[in-house]
Amino acid sequence: MNARPSPARFEFGNFVVNPAARTIHKGKIRLKLHRQPFDVLMMLLERAGEVVTREELEAKLWPGTEFVDSEHGLNTAVKKLRRVLGDSAEEPRFIETVPRVGYRFIGLVSEPRAEIATAEDVESPSAVSRVPVALPVAVNSPISTPASNGSFWYSRGFWLTAFASLAALTLISYLWSSQTWKHEPAPSTRVMLAVLPFQNLTGDPAQDYLSDGLTEEMIDQLGRTAPGQFGVIARTTVERYADEKDSLQQIGQRLGAKYVLEGSVRRDSHDVRIAAQLVQASDQKVIWARQYDRQLTSLLSLQSEIAGEIADEIQLTLGGEPRAAAASNPPNTSSYEAYDLYLQGRFFLNKRTVEGFGRAAAYFQQAIDKDPNYARAYAGLADVDALISSWYVESPEVYTPKARAAALKALQLDPNLAEAHTALGLIAQNYDWDWQTAEREYRRAIELEPNYATAHHWYAECLALQGRFNEAFVEIDRARQLDPLSLIISVDRAAFFYFSRQYDRAIAEFRAVEAMQPNFPRSQLIVGVYLQKGMNAEALKFLNLGPRLEFSDAWGYMQIAQVYGRTGHRQEAERAFSHLLELYSQGKAVSTQVAIGYIALGDKEKAIEYLQKGCQDHTISTALKVDPIYDPLRKDPRFQELLHKMHFTP
Repeated sequence: MNARPSPARFEFGNFVVNPAARTIHKGKIRLKLHRQPFDVLMMLLERAGEVVTREELEAKLWPGTEFVDSEHGLNTAVKKLRRVLGDSAEEPRFIETVPRVGYRFIGLVSEPRAEIATAEDVESPSAVSRVPVALPVAVNSPISTPASNGSFWYSRGFWLTAFASLAALTLISYLWSSQTWKHEPAPSTRVMLAVLPFQNLTGDPAQDYLSDGLTEEMIDQLGRTAPGQFGVIARTTVERYADEKDSLQQIGQRLGAKYVLEGSVRRDSHDVRIAAQLVQASDQKVIWARQYDRQLTSLLSLQSEIAGEIADEIQLTLGGEPRAAAASNPPNTSSYEAYDLYLQGRFFLNKRTVEGFGRAAAYFQQAIDKDPNYARAYAGLADVDALISSWYVESPEVYTPKARAAALKALQLDPNLAEAHTALGLIAQNYDWDWQTAEREYRRAIELEPNYATAHHWYAECLALQGRFNEAFVEIDRARQLDPLSLIISVDRAAFFYFSRQYDRAIAEFRAVEAMQPNFPRSQLIVGVYLQKGMNAEALKFLNLGPRLEFSDAWGYMQIAQVYGRTGHRQEAERAFSHLLELYSQGKAVSTQVAIGYIALGDKEKAIEYLQKGCQDHTISTALKVDPIYDPLRKDPRFQELLHKMHFTP
């Protein structure tokens, strides 16, 4: 059958789809859906109740081409669509799989009321192209900023899935303007700049690491060029605009950015072409544009050159004078081969998966083999080992010394490397429990790179874990200004409200994150807030909402035991706890998780015993001082001794 004419809008469940603007909202929250999943949704909505064959969908997604892996591509598109809708193939609410045939939309579709329209649905008529056009040819150090991620308080291994899901994060401004926030950052006097993801025009997905690396490097170079005059939005926020169809004006408004830099990269075996243009977001006026044709070996210095030119243009536009000389950092290595390997290492590190960690470590080591004096490669290796240790992917007692050695080597080669100082801060915080050293390292990193969101974020966590919440909120808000769409920053801010016993605010922020990205694992800490407020019905409902948790892992069983134990379902709690103990015996759970299970079952003696074990093997929760979950143990002298061993002040 032919598709029916599209109405102005589709409404189903809590979702509203605007075909013309290519937007999807959940309530008032705008969700992000890339082109191919959106096209699949449109075909299914237009023929709701009918089967749309795989052949029809593939012809729509890849018209006029013979897509060699269409089956995998279509499966991926449907999977991303279901993730955004919170749907599942096993128990579908909206999208039903018809085996070996296609898909059918089974939800009830209706036309919504007109008043739910938002300004975001309307494309600006003056929107400029997101792909830089041919630009005048201009004749004519690598610095990496890791994605903002915090260290976590229970089983770090569970949170790997959180970072793997970041690629599908939702683009909304709700968290930026929510009236539920008590601690708002002071207005910034600096001009904010957003560097959109450089587009890979090589036609080879294997070269994505180069365009991603250039984006990250430009963010860092610009952030270092004139930190007192303008701030630069972090990579984890701007990367979500890789396939965004919004105008630059809309993007600038969402990010609070006055200027937007966009570009593209094309390379062959010997040469590279980089096109870039700087746009004023308010009126989309192009105020600077260049195209660079260079040999690949010149890529190291080219980024500093581009950053310097952009800084001058912004200063001139603001009525100031250009810099007397380029102030960008010099290249950290003279070897292009080492730099190329380093970019690939950062590419896989930013995936935040077990496999990604392994490949990142291999690339960083190869970069070091090419240039034994490459400080940034050592800093990258320190990041890998520190995160593996903090999340208990491997033993902290094995990998923390490796991380420390790599960070110290990086600082020996370059004492002003902010990433290495930040890595040392994380090690001092999570393994040494040396809060003064951690704070000193974070503050030094911020002094060196005021635009480094990760340093502000992790410093905020360091302060919150000590109970210094007023200072923590100041730092987390600075991180959020630099990385406004980072869910891990937002969810950690919600955790700060939880730790400071502001439960209503914590619930509001956790729910906002859940609205942005359904099933985002860190937002599931809301269960603890429900239990602290006595909202037992909400906590039990959370467990019954479907495949929200990986209930077969240690964190999942701990959550089940906690909820059922606190709500009087003793038998169910003991059943889940027995699975947790089995995983612990296999080395797949840590002592802190077992201790929390015993707290839920009311066995304080065993809880203290396992916390003592966690203190010995450095897997104890660093939130011991502030997390309300430990309140039943606080009066026990042995618990106070644990706080003393972790160097917490009263």
